[in-house]
Formats: sequence, C-alpha cells, structure tokens
Amino acid sequence: MPTSPPDASGVNRDGERPEGTDGVVEAEATVDEVSGVELERTLSLSGGLSIGIGTMIGAGIFVFPGIAAGRAGPAAALSFAIGAVVALLVALPASELATAMPRSGGGYYFISRGLGTLAGTVVGISLWLGLVFASAFYLVGFGSYAAAVLSELGLSLGFDPVLAFGLAFGVFLTALSMTGTENAAKLQNGVVGLLLVILTVFLSYGGLDALGVFGGRQTPETFMPFGTMPVFTTAALVFTSYLGFAQVATVAGEIKDPGRNLPLAMVGSVLVVGVFYVLTIFVATSAFPSEQLAGFGETAMVEVARSFVGPLGAVAILVAGLLATVSSANASILSSSRALFALSRDALFPKRAGVVNLRYGTPHVALLLAGVPVILLVASGAVEVLAEVASFLHLVMYGLLCVALLALRRDEPDWYDPTFRVPGYPVVPVLGALASFALIGFMQVLSQVVGLALMVAAAGWYYYYARDVSLKGEI
Repeated sequence: MPTSPPDASGVNRDGERPEGTDGVVEAEATVDEVSGVELERTLSLSGGLSIGIGTMIGAGIFVFPGIAAGRAGPAAALSFAIGAVVALLVALPASELATAMPRSGGGYYFISRGLGTLAGTVVGISLWLGLVFASAFYLVGFGSYAAAVLSELGLSLGFDPVLAFGLAFGVFLTALSMTGTENAAKLQNGVVGLLLVILTVFLSYGGLDALGVFGGRQTPETFMPFGTMPVFTTAALVFTSYLGFAQVATVAGEIKDPGRNLPLAMVGSVLVVGVFYVLTIFVATSAFPSEQLAGFGETAMVEVARSFVGPLGAVAILVAGLLATVSSANASILSSSRALFALSRDALFPKRAGVVNLRYGTPHVALLLAGVPVILLVASGAVEVLAEVASFLHLVMYGLLCVALLALRRDEPDWYDPTFRVPGYPVVPVLGALASFALIGFMQVLSQVVGLALMVAAAGWYYYYARDVSLKGEI
C-alpha cells in the first residue's frame, strides 16, 4: 500500500517513517512544515509568572512548614532560602537557553540541541511522565483540601470527596486547556492572583503578630536547635517546592516577547515564591514551637491560621490550599502536553501527538496524552511516590540544562544568539549542575530506582524509534 511522501522530519503524513530511509534523518522541521499550524504566542509576562508561581506555591506553604520545622527548627527558613538559591542557579542558565530557543518543549528542546537526541529523548519523555505524576499528586491534594473544607464547615457527602473532586477537576483542567491556552492562562492568572492576596494578608498579619504588634505571640526558641547539618538536609527535602519555574520554558513557544518575558518570568517566579516560603516559616515558628508544628504535620499552616483568627482563618488557608493545588495541576498538565508536542514535532514520538486543533490552536492529542494518564493515576490514589519520582526526573533535567549551556557556549553555533546571558559564567551553570545532581542523593531509594527505570525505558524508546534522528546543533 503506498504511503504519503515524507516531510522535512523524515516522517510521512501518516505518522510513519518511509521504508528505505538510510542514514540520519534531519528532524528539525518547524511546526508550520510538520502540521501547517503554529502555536500562537498568547501568554504575556503575567501568564508566564502565573505558570511559574502557580506550580511552585503549593507544597512549600501548605505541606512542608510543619515537617521542615520539625527537622531544622526556625532555621527551616534558611533551608528554603538555600533552595531558592539553588533554583536560581538553574533558572539563570535556563533563561539564557530559552531566549536563544523560545520554542515549546523547554528543557527537552534545549538539551536535545545542546547534548544530542539521546539525551533529549530521555529528558523529553521523563518530563512528560514527571509532570503527569506531579499533576496527579496535585489533584489528589486538591481533593484532600476540598474534603477538609467540607469537614471544617460540618458538611458530609455520600461519596469520597477526595477521589470525586480530584477526578472532576482533572477532566475540567484538561478540557479547559484544549479550548485554548489563553483560557488556561486566564484561570491560572485568576487563581494565582487570589491565592497571593490570601497569603499576603495572612503573612502580613502573622508577621506583625510575630514582631509583637498584636501583643506578642513569639515563641522563644534557638534559631538552629538541631545544629547546622539539618538545615542542609531540609533544604534537599523542600527543594521539591521549587520545581515549577522550568515549566515556563516548556510553553516558551507561546510566550509573547520571549527575549524579555522568559527570563523575567522564570527568575521572577523563583524570587517571589522564595520570599513567601521564608516568610511562612518565620510566621509559623513564631506562632508555635518547632516540636508542636512537627506534630501538626501537613496541616501545620491550618493550625497556625486557626490560632490567629479562629475557624475563619483555618477555612481561609484551606481555600488557599485548594487554589494552590488546582493552579499547580493546571500548569503541569499544560506543560506536560507541550513536552510531548515538542517530541512529536521532532519525530521522536508519533506525529499524531503533534497535531494542532485548527479551531482552538492547541495540541489536543498531546493534551489527551497528558490529561488521561493523570486522571487514571488520580483514580488509583497511589501518587505520593510518583511525586518524588517527578522531582527526581526534574533534577536530572535541571543538571543537564546547565551542562547543555556549557556545551553550547563552548561550541557557539551560528544560530545561538540569546538576548539574555548568564552572569557569572561559567561558575553559575557549573554550580547549578552540581547542586541539582547532588540533591538526588538525598531522595529515598525507591524514588531513585523508579526514576532510573523510567530513564532507561526512555532510552530504549530512542533506540527503538528515533535513533536515526539528529537534533544536536539544529534550531
């Protein structure tokens, strides 16, 4: 049966490689050449910031304060500050790469062009799966917060609200993203804006209370009650809170004025979130001793808010937790689909995944391949280990991002002309790579094994499907 002729990526219009193709396939086709449709640049600076902040603002404020305070005491604030510094060491190289290659796919795209197709395939598939795992984790968290709100209000439903709300919003967010990136961005802007207002009011009140303005609620405690080392081990633990800034680069192909807005969105989101995290630990450890905060566990901030203004404060923080988890899931589903879209565009994944809906201008097949697995994982309920696996895969990508920058700076291909360059080169990318790889060593063994297994499987896919594709140095 005859097949249609191959396009510039070496893949025919039926999504198959033509028989008899020898040698290397030059796969750097633009989206116009592959599908006839380009993703529109509809995201402004505020949209980019909302994706970065909305992805990161969750666990650091609504899960980790009690756990971190139990490990490091008030010095957990320093742990979050260290995490922010490490994130900046990666955000700066990522910003340079993004302004040189403002295309959808983010870390996958940069690494495939700087280090080659094998590294790019492993990172691209890992990024897709890692964001699917993270999205499921966020949606289960959303369901848990929804159940807690109902409990706080004395309401009872005849079904499991955690599963029901998680599934419902998984379907809703996937469908919303399919109707247009600007729709997902509008939701993200609104959710993140409201979330930041609630947190600003809460932290302002708590900060003034800690300083004695409202009668003094400060808890006398040594800044480092457990010594210096727990500060650094806690920094490794809470670094998972900073995994969202690179999602901005994943949708770089849809950012307006990328030369200006990409660096501002990535670096700005890390700085904003870092300040909120440090202030949160300051307020929490001023309201309660570290040991008591550790006893509260993941609901520590709810109890801190309750101590300030009673049940109203608890409900407000629970609502903020709802907003945080839904914004994280929204940004992660959107970014996961763009990673898969970029893989398809480069002929490393079946072409069908890169088809763009002519009505809405979105990669609807890639969105389904991101959203459907998320919904299935939410239904399983077993997502906590997968969340740490997502962190593992992201840290590998962050380290390789820095290595890719070093490789591109060394080779300086003609097309490499970023509008932003990393200050302190080469020290910053070297430190960023070392810090990213080092933090992997602090994760539990199961997460390391699962993460490595997924990377090996991705490498197997490369040798099975895409070993004749060449991407290094192409743009």
